[in-house]
Amino acid sequence: MEIEEMKALWSDMSNQLDQQKKLTNDIIMQMTQEKYTNKFKTLANYETIGAFVCFAILIFLILNIHKLDTWYLLGCGIVTMVFMFVFPVLTLRYLRKIKQFEIVNKNYKEVLVGFHKAKANLLNLQKVGVFASFIVIFTSAAVFAKIFDDKDFFMVERGVKEYLFLAFTLVLVFFFSRWGFRVYQKVANAAEAVLKELE
Repeated sequence: MEIEEMKALWSDMSNQLDQQKKLTNDIIMQMTQEKYTNKFKTLANYETIGAFVCFAILIFLILNIHKLDTWYLLGCGIVTMVFMFVFPVLTLRYLRKIKQFEIVNKNYKEVLVGFHKAKANLLNLQKVGVFASFIVIFTSAAVFAKIFDDKDFFMVERGVKEYLFLAFTLVLVFFFSRWGFRVYQKVANAAEAVLKELE
């Protein structure tokens, strides 16, 4: 075999190895993208169901807003309706952004910077949601007391039983909100671990 033939053969093998390496890298990136996206799939499904529940409550409140006959009950109704619309929409939006975050055509630094920004937005929204839920407990209690029982939540005298129930509800919401926030953190950290495998 002549030197020219060996050079041509060597060059051909080198090109094939480069193409194979590029193909392998592309497959790894696509698998990583799919693995990353799947981390948020269950969370997105639950949030979608939750959004439909919130929208159903919103429609119910809109249909019954005429029963809120004082300015403060109307204010409670508006706060509750805004929460039932804005929070699910923002949650689904930020979830979609982080879930559909593309890693295939970016370098490692761009991937991590973009992911951390999306993660911070999502977790900050969840923190706001935790605090807002305590306000919405009172506004929604006032609204539903008026709609269902025609009672003014703020004018009704309460006994020990009612205060205990309210305290129990607040504690329950606290633990449920904390659990929900930790689920978000756990999923985001698992997705970040997938991305760090690219390093």
